Amino acid sequence: MAKKSVNLPEPLEASALPWLLAVAVATAAPHTTHLPLWLSLLVGGILLWRTWLWQKNAPLPARWHLALLVIAGTAGIGWEFHTLFGKDSGVALLVLFMALKPMEMRARRDATVVVMLGYFLLLTHYFYSQSIPTGLWLLASATLITATLIRLHGGNQPAGSILRYAGLLLVQAVPIMLIAFLLFPRVSGPLWGLPRDAYSGLTGLSDQMSPGSLNNLIQSGGIAFRVQFADGQPKQSQLYWRGPVLNDYDGQTWRERTPGTARLGKPPEIDASGRTFSYVITLEPHNQRWLLALDLPVKLPDDSALASTLEVRNREPVIGRTRYAFTSAVDFAVNRQETQATLKQALRLPPGINPRARELAAEWQTQYKTPETISNAALRFFRQEAFYYTLQPPLLGQQAVDDFLFTTRRGFCEHYASAYVFLMRAAGVPARVVTGYQGGEVNPVDGYLTVRQSDAHAWAEIWIADQGWIRVDPTAAVAPSRIERGINAALPAGDPLPVLVRINADWLRTLRDRWEAANNNWNQWVLGYNPQRQREVLSRLGFNEPDWRSMTAALATLCGTALLIVSLWTLYQRTPSTPAERAWQAFCNQIKRKGITRKDWEGPLDFAARVARERPDLGELANEAARHFADLHYGIGEAGQLGQLKDCTRRLTRQLPTTWRNKV
Repeated sequence: MAKKSVNLPEPLEASALPWLLAVAVATAAPHTTHLPLWLSLLVGGILLWRTWLWQKNAPLPARWHLALLVIAGTAGIGWEFHTLFGKDSGVALLVLFMALKPMEMRARRDATVVVMLGYFLLLTHYFYSQSIPTGLWLLASATLITATLIRLHGGNQPAGSILRYAGLLLVQAVPIMLIAFLLFPRVSGPLWGLPRDAYSGLTGLSDQMSPGSLNNLIQSGGIAFRVQFADGQPKQSQLYWRGPVLNDYDGQTWRERTPGTARLGKPPEIDASGRTFSYVITLEPHNQRWLLALDLPVKLPDDSALASTLEVRNREPVIGRTRYAFTSAVDFAVNRQETQATLKQALRLPPGINPRARELAAEWQTQYKTPETISNAALRFFRQEAFYYTLQPPLLGQQAVDDFLFTTRRGFCEHYASAYVFLMRAAGVPARVVTGYQGGEVNPVDGYLTVRQSDAHAWAEIWIADQGWIRVDPTAAVAPSRIERGINAALPAGDPLPVLVRINADWLRTLRDRWEAANNNWNQWVLGYNPQRQREVLSRLGFNEPDWRSMTAALATLCGTALLIVSLWTLYQRTPSTPAERAWQAFCNQIKRKGITRKDWEGPLDFAARVARERPDLGELANEAARHFADLHYGIGEAGQLGQLKDCTRRLTRQLPTTWRNKV
């Protein structure tokens, strides 16, 4: 009785392992910048161990060894992130599994799992960075993974040929990729968002301010937003970008609290005069509802409104890079008549703190009488006394304002704004703190005004009857260069600032400007291709009021057309068969009569190995024919090998049964 044949998994060639290890390194290495150090060292050690086993041709470790590594690694990740769910812990598990899978890789199907895991792991890099370098790295990695897949199923070929073939496949996919990018319905926010950590890591202004809170932002060179003016821009000293308004003070921290009656009351009364400026802001995500606008906006984007404190509120938090169109006036008067609830809030101070500051404010109130003269007295005090602008101020105690005004006298914008507003309230003048950004730098390459986190600023507003809310910037009394020329001009040489802000060399500044302009184009047209931008582009292409039906029809039509063009091009470019290919095909046709059919993707050496497994009596002849064809096909054979390949076919024909030959 004949034994039932068992289809065993095809073994993995040892020469294919370097390709798979390269895939593991290329897809896992960039994650080391945000993974715990111990996990990065563990993953690197495992991959080095697997490389050593391959070089020494040593056996793979027992499965219980791998089980221990899986348990230990998973437990460590759970302890590090306090969960096994979410973005960071999920990515950490994927990286660990990518390192461990080659340790049990014996068959080709195991290698295919590594390739598929590599494709999936590539997507996770966009969780942390969507920059141009990340895109280039992922493109190179995708080419490597595709080449590895070709190597697994195409046999041992020159590395250059495999990489060229993989690159050609990706180039052929570009038209469909562009069509899908243009027409596929866009979704606001990241597709990978999870409720717990979808928007973690977003930075920007906060809804509260305490001594030192703006310092972290000011020392960051990150871009807060970019501005494109339609026709000219205001002077540098007029570039106040309004953010959260802070009303409530507990002695240490200012918070954004607005009386309910004021928030629900009528809209602010704005009396704008002079020239207005129209512009578009590309705002980086900060996961808050406020928008940054040039003080004071008179025309707002859709789905936004002007709060009673004059900050622009969006309907939803800003969780993705978004473009907003504004029109603002830099000369204005607002709320000449104010509600009593708002004025009462703007005078409130906690009792029993900062007695020296209260005493000074009381003297001014008695001496000067009017809000204007009291404010001028405070600014004169800052200007004439020994105050210094620095990002490295001494620590303040429980009586923070007293310590700053009469002891340390060193600080930056938040110290001066906080102390000024305290003095005004103590003197009976309604006042509040406004946070935002001041200034910006025009990039000469693309003309955008770039506002960085280092431009974060705090100033004050006081209310005067029949004049409304008036902006007062006490920092300008101490360091006018901060307002006129930016923070770099105002700080002492030893104070910390980002390298991107401190650049003085012309060639480095030019290089930075070009790089940031390239990133801006990437952000505007690739990462910033949101539903609004998609509607704009499609409208220019003739889609009036595009909806999902028309977009789906266009997507199917254009993708089908692109596939047809690529197919026709591929057929046109197909190289005519060579004598060696015709001779090899004849050999394969003859061996097919023995019941063994060569698959289209199967390389000659792989096919010969399978023939030897299934028909050992034909293995030697198949291996000889495959070797001759491989030498001839890849240009390393001799002229006589073509005849030897044909002779293999004749010898195989003589081995065929008589009934087969008669049928033929």
